[in-house]
Amino acid sequence: MSEVNNLFWQSKSLFEMTDHEWESICDGCAKCCLLQLEDDSSQQLVFTDVACHLLDRHTCRCTDYQNRSERVPSCMTMNRKNVEECAAFAPPSCAYRLLLEGKPLPEWHHLRSGSADTVHLQGRSVRGKARSEKQLGDSSLEDFVVSWPEQV
Repeated sequence: MSEVNNLFWQSKSLFEMTDHEWESICDGCAKCCLLQLEDDSSQQLVFTDVACHLLDRHTCRCTDYQNRSERVPSCMTMNRKNVEECAAFAPPSCAYRLLLEGKPLPEWHHLRSGSADTVHLQGRSVRGKARSEKQLGDSSLEDFVVSWPEQV
């Protein structure tokens, strides 16, 4: 039975999912790969449109997923043990965060639409919106703060 027909995310908590189910929850938006800053006045985290150097900005996938935590110590490596803590730093549209908050997956999520491309076609990913941190040069990260990753 395919995952789309199975609807496991509606009947299981994040903590009950198999490894395969857990990994399939990621919608592939890559917003979690955007660098964030803390707003001095509000103490809130804000997103930039600057992506980690390991992100393939076209596929919205990490180029070294297995070793990402070692290569980028600040990488948000979400798992069952830290999902509650990490979800606070994830964008509001993050599937893990939505499920943790008891909310449904959006229609554009691949488990609902049946296509991994829907997230990109609906403009919900970083594809075409992010730059690599390798492109910053002498610019300050503060110059690249954006609000679009906050949109659900």
